[in-house]
Amino acid sequence: MIALDIDGTLLRWVEGSGTVHGEVDPVVRDAVQRAAKAGAYVVLASGRSLHGMTPIADQLGLPHDDERLWVVASNGAVVLRYPPIEVVYEETFDASAAVRDVLRHHPGALIGVEERGRGYRVNRPFPPGELNGEMIITDVDEMVAKPVSRVIVRDPEASVEDFQILAKKLGLHGTDYVIGWTAWMDLAPVGISKASGLDHVARMLEIDPADTLAIGDGRNDLEMFGWAGRSVAMGQAVPEVQAAADAVTLPVDEHGAAVELDRWFG
Repeated sequence: MIALDIDGTLLRWVEGSGTVHGEVDPVVRDAVQRAAKAGAYVVLASGRSLHGMTPIADQLGLPHDDERLWVVASNGAVVLRYPPIEVVYEETFDASAAVRDVLRHHPGALIGVEERGRGYRVNRPFPPGELNGEMIITDVDEMVAKPVSRVIVRDPEASVEDFQILAKKLGLHGTDYVIGWTAWMDLAPVGISKASGLDHVARMLEIDPADTLAIGDGRNDLEMFGWAGRSVAMGQAVPEVQAAADAVTLPVDEHGAAVELDRWFG
């Protein structure tokens, strides 16, 4: 099984921004296709919501046969088959207390919750290109009135260090979190990560984690790296992520994912 992150792994970052180019480079697409045609199960594993991942599967030409693709979305909280979209597993949690605590310390933070099939419910618009789909302005209390699978917290005025300090200060009891490369925090149910989502898929496919190759570039890939038999960090990943991987490939701008895949399936 091959577990592939999307942003910063399959898609190149737009320099100086928190967005990625919308198209998968043909070099990367062809490498993924070769791996799939060789018999490997390719699984997309991302912090993105499901509707932000299926267009990438389409670009990659996945699935390449009649076997539907497995997708791990929302950092492991949602597992689905595609096409068509069929959610086979979803973990939710009560995020209201954690969100209130975050806003007490960062009252200007942007909050987002997935609105499946449309986009995200947000308290205010996120910077252009950071969310997939429509942004639906919603009161925060309404957003978290029911259990959710993931909450996005974004503060354009804060730093990564600010969020790291905030997470330690709050403890976020009953909630797990991942901090991105910028002041971006994903709140999720305790114990849920890309690793837990991939483990669900592996059990369905009767594949041992030791027989999994995982490629990624972010802090939300750390659990996945610890779970997979071989983990590979992209060359532009921060030192913490590179240190957690078994190997480091070239940066995304140099098609590092394709370089790693072609070691085995070229």
